[in-house]
Amino acid sequence: MALHKGPIACAHGLVLEATHAIHDGALEALLIPGFWAESAEHIDTALAANADLVAALSIRGKRCQLWSYCVGVCLAAASGRLSNQHATVTWWLADTMLKRYPKVRWQIEQNCIFNEHNATATGVNGYLPIAQSLIERHVSPAIFRDLIKLMVLPRPARSHDVFQAISLIKQPSTLLRQVHALVERLPADQITLLKLASELGMSERTLARKVRSEAGVPAATYARRIKLSQVGERLTLTSAPVNAISTELGFSSDANMRRMFKDLTALTPAKYRQQFSRC
Repeated sequence: MALHKGPIACAHGLVLEATHAIHDGALEALLIPGFWAESAEHIDTALAANADLVAALSIRGKRCQLWSYCVGVCLAAASGRLSNQHATVTWWLADTMLKRYPKVRWQIEQNCIFNEHNATATGVNGYLPIAQSLIERHVSPAIFRDLIKLMVLPRPARSHDVFQAISLIKQPSTLLRQVHALVERLPADQITLLKLASELGMSERTLARKVRSEAGVPAATYARRIKLSQVGERLTLTSAPVNAISTELGFSSDANMRRMFKDLTALTPAKYRQQFSRC
């Protein structure tokens, strides 16, 4: 399925043959996947390059359900299909989307929203909560749990958007991957710009400049999110007490960890575990 029938040039020289176009036949639903973008400016470029697709979605969307996740939500919003509807989007696009599409009833705190005509989800794995909702609605939650247990399927990623963003940010840069690994290894109360710079063989000023340039946030903020993402992982994947997690990861105090975690996620560790736990 594509905008037009015919060959489609993909990455690494791969060419796929589209045998059906969006306008062909009676479609029940269209899924808009996420795509790579590092900033709002990249979104502008993508929207301009896909103007024909956005127009087609606007027309086709009136006759079928429109599902989108991650940055793909931007295309759905640009088509006008989300106007006056509840929707969500990846956290780092929240401010941009609120300003550009004020008619959409944004609920950024939600990781997946279904309504009668649309579905939106956050993160690069947003197709998983969409699939989960469909299975639970049309079959049953019990059947979905059986599918997870019996089939070789990825379990829907359930974590706060800010932690999903950390895994995205670290991918394209060698430096950020090095910082990420180092922060995960060090106790929280030993993580300073001086310590990180020394371990990486560069000056504090150089490290601060490069991290801000590549991650889009100050080095201290980036490091704190990485360490708190470890807290989030342990909350969802284990039943360890919160104070034990704090001690294991080297925070100066349990109270300090709890305060930082709530400042970042707007949830206490207990509420986070209740909402996202896989146990």
